Amino acid sequence: MKRGDVVTVAMQCDFGKPRPAVVIQTDALRGTRHVIVCPLTSSGADLPAMRYAIPPTAENGLRAASHVMLNNVATVSRAKCGAVVGSLTTDQTLAINERLAFVLGLAD
Repeated sequence: MKRGDVVTVAMQCDFGKPRPAVVIQTDALRGTRHVIVCPLTSSGADLPAMRYAIPPTAENGLRAASHVMLNNVATVSRAKCGAVVGSLTTDQTLAINERLAFVLGLAD
C-alpha cells in the first residue's frame, strides 16, 4: 500500500460500511500498523473545497464516479484495509495534496 493507492476499508463512525478510500499517508511510514486515508463517496455533493472528483478508470479500480472526502481524513488499522484495487494518477495525487493543505489549514 502506498500514497495514492485506492483500497477498500471498513471505517467506524458514519462510514462503517466498506468503501473505497485513498491512501494519503507518506510512503516513509509504510511499516506502521495504521494508515491515513480519505474515504470516497459516490454521492456528488458540490463541495469543491472539501471534495475531489475521481472518474472511474481501469487504473484506479473504481466502478463509479467518486469524490474523495478531504474533510474526513481517518487513521485506520492496516488490518481493516482490503487489497489495493488501483492507484490515482500523479496529477490527481497532487490535486489532493493541494486541497488537503487547504482543508487542514496548512496553506494559511
